[in-house]
Amino acid sequence: MADSPDELVRLVREARRCVALTGAGISTLSGIPDFRGPQGLYRRTDIDADKLFDLRYFLRDPSYYYRHAKDFLYNLEDKEPNLIHAVLAEMEQQGRLRAVITQNIDLLHRKAGSRRVLELHGSPLRHRCLECGREYLFEAMARSVRAGETPYCENCGGIIKPDIVFFGEALPADVLEDAEEEAAQADLMLVLGSSLTVYPAAALPEVTVRCGGKLAVINASPTHLDDAAVWRGSDLVEAFTALQTL
Repeated sequence: MADSPDELVRLVREARRCVALTGAGISTLSGIPDFRGPQGLYRRTDIDADKLFDLRYFLRDPSYYYRHAKDFLYNLEDKEPNLIHAVLAEMEQQGRLRAVITQNIDLLHRKAGSRRVLELHGSPLRHRCLECGREYLFEAMARSVRAGETPYCENCGGIIKPDIVFFGEALPADVLEDAEEEAAQADLMLVLGSSLTVYPAAALPEVTVRCGGKLAVINASPTHLDDAAVWRGSDLVEAFTALQTL
């Protein structure tokens, strides 16, 4: 049985340094598929999700990524923030949330109005040529990809890659450092819609616990830190409907 939403509200009210760690599960309400859920990318038979975000494969055949990412990444202009994004932005404005640390690349936290967003896996807002470094805007890339094209650099013909972290790449060092500092200083971390299976992001709640902070975990499936959490739930909408009363 999930813990009481009222208890979660109390925990957030009493926290002085609350941060949120968000995963793909919070964006399914906005029509964006997660990875490991019932309708996730790993369940689809037409996509090899490991290949999709594999850097070595991308360098060999960027068309595979662009062909499949068209349907969930290059249509973000049509996606809107949901209740979870909106409440987190409001919590920040109220001074109740220090930062959002996100594993997501869907830009919805910023679209909702959150200001301190640490994007662990980068952002598709920026694309750049891997040969000459020329930068391209997301809007131009989205038009090209939605038209069925694989974009190549207009300057040198090189491969254009979004500034998101593929398997085989390190996380942005400055962003990870900021996230680790926020996790260490947090007296409450909200883990939202993350299965906590991808490191080093999954280590951040461990940092919070090790430094004396509390965890509240809201995820549809179990995580390895459920026993360490002081509050555990599976229904994001129920929890964040309660947090609207803050």
